[in-house]
Amino acid sequence: MSAANRPPRGLAPVLALLSVLLSVLLAALMVPPSRLSGQVGPDGPDGAAAPAPGVSLALARERAATLSGLAYALELRVPAEREAPVTGAVTIRVRRTGDGPLVLDFAHPDRVAEVRVGGRAASWRGANGHLVIPAAELAPGENEVRVAFAAGDGPLNRRDDFLYTLFVPARAHEAFPAFDQPDLKARFTLTLTVPAGWTAVANGEVAERREAEGGVVYRFRETEPLPTYLFAFAAGRFEVEEAERDGRRLRLIHRETDGERVARNREAIFDLHARSLRWLEEYTGIPYPFGKFDVVAIPSFQYNGMEHPGAILYRASSLFLDESATRNQELGRASVIAHETAHMWFGDLVTMRWFDDVWMKEVFANFMAAKIVNPSFPELDHELRFLLAHYPAAYAVDRTDGANPIRQPLDNLADAGTLYGAIIYQKAPIVMRQLERLTGEAPFRAALRRYLEAHAFGNAGWPDLVAELDAVTPLDVAAWSRVWVEEPGRPTVTVHRRGPVLSQSDARGRDITWPQRTTLAAWAPGVRADTTVTLEGAVTEAPLPEAGPAAVSGGAALVPNADGLGYALFLLDDATTRRLLRELPAVEDPVLRAAAWLDVWEMMLEGAVAPDRVLALAMAMIEAEPDELVLQQLLGDLETLYWRFLSDDARRGVGERLEGLLWARLEAAESASRKAALLNAWRDVATTDAAVRRMAAVWAGDLEIDGLPLSDADRTTLALHLAVRDAPDAASILDRQAAAIENPDRAARFAFIRPAVAADPAVRDSFFHSLAAVESRAREEWVVTALRYLHHPLRAERSLGYLRPSLTMLREIQATGDIFFPTRWLAATLGGHASPEAADVVRAFLDGEGRDLPPRLRGKLLQEADPLFRAVAISR
Repeated sequence: MSAANRPPRGLAPVLALLSVLLSVLLAALMVPPSRLSGQVGPDGPDGAAAPAPGVSLALARERAATLSGLAYALELRVPAEREAPVTGAVTIRVRRTGDGPLVLDFAHPDRVAEVRVGGRAASWRGANGHLVIPAAELAPGENEVRVAFAAGDGPLNRRDDFLYTLFVPARAHEAFPAFDQPDLKARFTLTLTVPAGWTAVANGEVAERREAEGGVVYRFRETEPLPTYLFAFAAGRFEVEEAERDGRRLRLIHRETDGERVARNREAIFDLHARSLRWLEEYTGIPYPFGKFDVVAIPSFQYNGMEHPGAILYRASSLFLDESATRNQELGRASVIAHETAHMWFGDLVTMRWFDDVWMKEVFANFMAAKIVNPSFPELDHELRFLLAHYPAAYAVDRTDGANPIRQPLDNLADAGTLYGAIIYQKAPIVMRQLERLTGEAPFRAALRRYLEAHAFGNAGWPDLVAELDAVTPLDVAAWSRVWVEEPGRPTVTVHRRGPVLSQSDARGRDITWPQRTTLAAWAPGVRADTTVTLEGAVTEAPLPEAGPAAVSGGAALVPNADGLGYALFLLDDATTRRLLRELPAVEDPVLRAAAWLDVWEMMLEGAVAPDRVLALAMAMIEAEPDELVLQQLLGDLETLYWRFLSDDARRGVGERLEGLLWARLEAAESASRKAALLNAWRDVATTDAAVRRMAAVWAGDLEIDGLPLSDADRTTLALHLAVRDAPDAASILDRQAAAIENPDRAARFAFIRPAVAADPAVRDSFFHSLAAVESRAREEWVVTALRYLHHPLRAERSLGYLRPSLTMLREIQATGDIFFPTRWLAATLGGHASPEAADVVRAFLDGEGRDLPPRLRGKLLQEADPLFRAVAISR
C-alpha cells in the first residue's frame, strides 16, 4: 500500500483485525472450520516471485505450453438474500507437463476456504489476484484440484430476483478460480442451487432439476470445449417460450410482463435465429456445433448481445420491439441476432489464442451478419445499408488523434476491454469486404472453411487465416494486412478534376498507401458516368467512359466512393462541392446520394464547408428523401449539427422552421417506421414553447399521431425530455409517468434516471456524486442514459462542473466496468457539450493527469473528445 493510501497509524491494527475476522466468517459460511487449510505467505516458502496482477501474456503462454485436458465441475449456491454471498466449490481436472507451481486466477484469495489436491488438503498462497499451489503439492501428469470459495459478485450481475454472468473478456476469475485465458479451453459442468421459483439456464442442457431444501437444484450436462469468457449461466424469475424450427428446439427465456409485446415479437425472434443458423450451416459447411440453442432476454443488459454458446444473452429491448419500431430498429434486431449466431462458428467454435485477435471474431460476426440479413429484407438496398451501418462510425474514430489499428498488441488481459470499439465492429468489416473483393468471393469462402475445419473447438489467430488466404490468392495478404489491419487511420483521397485523377496521402505523415478499389462517378441531372479505380500508389488516373469527359467539362459533380466500397477521407473539388450543396436531393441512386452526403459531412468536419450550408442541404434532403435508411442518417446528423455546430443564435433562428419541417414530414409519412424516426428527431431538437406544449400533448395522449401507436418506452422518453426542457408541470408529468409503468424492471430504471432530469440543480449534483460509488454504477445502461440527460445541451452550462471529476474517474470506470463502459461513459459525458469552456476542461485534463492514462484509454478519450474539439474550432 502506498503512502497516499495508508490508513492512519492508530487504525491499522483495527482494520487488520477486521480483515482477519471477515475472512474467517466467510470461510465458516462455506465449510466446517475443521476443514480450513493453511495459506502461506504471498511470496511462497521457496521465495518464488508472485505472478503479476491480471493475466499477463507471459503467464498465459507458460500455462498454454504446460497445461492441457482441462475440465471444470462448478457447484454454486445462490441464496435468496441478495446480500448473502454466493458460495460453492470448483473441481478442476488438469494435465501438467511443467515442474513449476500451478497458478490459478482468482480475484479474491481472501474468500478461499480450502484448497485440496488429489483429495487432500494442500498449502497455497494468494498473490495479486492468483492462487499459487506449490509444485510439491502436485503430481506429474493428471491432477485434480478442488477449491471451496465465496464468489465475487461483480460479473454475476445480481439483482433481487435474478442474476446473469458476463465473463468477457477475462472476468470469470472475479467469480471463481479458473485459468482465465482464451486458449485454455475446457469442458464445464455446472450444478446450481437457486431459490424456489427461479428458472436457471446455462451453456449445457439441463440434466436434472430437483427440489431441495430452501430451493431448486439444476445440474447441467457437460459442454463442448469453451474458453472461460464464454461459460455462462442465468437464473431468476423468468418466463420460457419454446418453438421448433428445422427440427431444432429453440427457447426464449425472458422477464417481459407485457403479453402483447411478447406475442408481437415471439415468432420473429425465433424465425430470425433459425434463418441465421440455416445460412451459417450452409456457408461454413459445418452443422451448428453446440447442441441446444437458448436465448435469454436480460433487462438493461450491458451489450446488445453476448454469444455464449447454448445460452446467448441479449438486451431485452434489442429483441422485444415496440409497435412504433423504425425500419432501422427492425434491421438492428435482425443484425444483432445474425451477429451473435455467427459467433457460434467465429469465436466460439474457433477462438482467438489471445485477445489481440479479438477483432477476428467480431469482424466475421458483423461481416456474416451483413450477408445474413439480406434475404430477410429483400426490399432494402443492402449496399446502402452496409455503407450507413459501418462508415460513419468507423470514420468517427479514424479521423481522431486517438485512432487505433484493427489489430492491437496486448500485454495483459486486464486491459483487453480497451481493444473494443468502432474500429473492430465497423471498420474491420469494411476492410474484410475489401479483402473479399480482392481475393474473390469463392476463394475467400474456401479459405474460411478450411480455417474453421482445421481449428474446430480449438484456437487460432490472424496469421493462421492469412496462411489459408495466401494459399488461394496471388494477393500478398500479409503486405495488405500491414497497412489495413496493423496501422491506424485512413488515407486522404483528393479528387482532381483535371484528368481526372485521385491522389492519396496520409495525414499522419507515414510513407504508406492503402490499396483499394473505389468507383468515381461523374453526375449531373440526367447524366451519370462511372469508372472503377484501383488505388495503389500516390496518384491514380480515373478515365471516365463515354459521356464522362463531357460531363466533367460541363461542371458535373465528381463523387468518389459512388458504390460505397472505398474507405478514405474523400476531399471533393470546389465545383463538385457547389453542385452537391445545390442539387444533392436530385441524385436518384440512394448509394450515390448517401456516399455524397457522407463526403460533404466529412468536409464540414474538416472545416472546408460551413455548417449553415450543410444544415440547409440536410433540410432540403429531408423534405424530399424517399429512402428510409438515408433519412435515418440525415436525421441523426441533423441532431448533431443542430446541437454541436450551430451557435445559440443560429439555433434560435432556425428552430421554429426546423420543428415545422420535421412535424410536417411526420404527418405526411406513410409508414409507422418513418413516422417514428421523424417523431424521434423532432423530439430531440424541439425547443420552442409551442413545440414543448405539443410534446406534452403527445405524451398525455391528447394529441394522437395517426398510424403511430406510442409504447410505454416512448412515453417515458417523452416525459424525460419534457423535464429537461423545464416544461410546465414537469414534476407532475414525471410522477404520472412513474405511476403508469407496470413492468418492475422498467419502473426501477425510470426511478434511477429521474434525478438526472430534476429541475433542482442540487438534486442533479447529488445524483452525479452518487456515481462515485461502484455499486451505483452496477446498471451501466441506466448510468449511460442518465448521463446523457444530465449533460443534455440545454443543461450543459450547469453540468460543466461534472466534466473534470468524470474524467478523473476514468481509470476506475475501466477497472470496475464492462468492456464498453469507458467509451459509453465518455460519450454520454461529453456528447452534450460544444463550448470552448468544455474543450478547455478536457484539454487541461489531457495535458495534466490524463498524460498518465494507459495509451489505449487515453485514445478512447481523444476519440470521444474529437467532436467537441472540432465544434469549437469550427465555431471560431
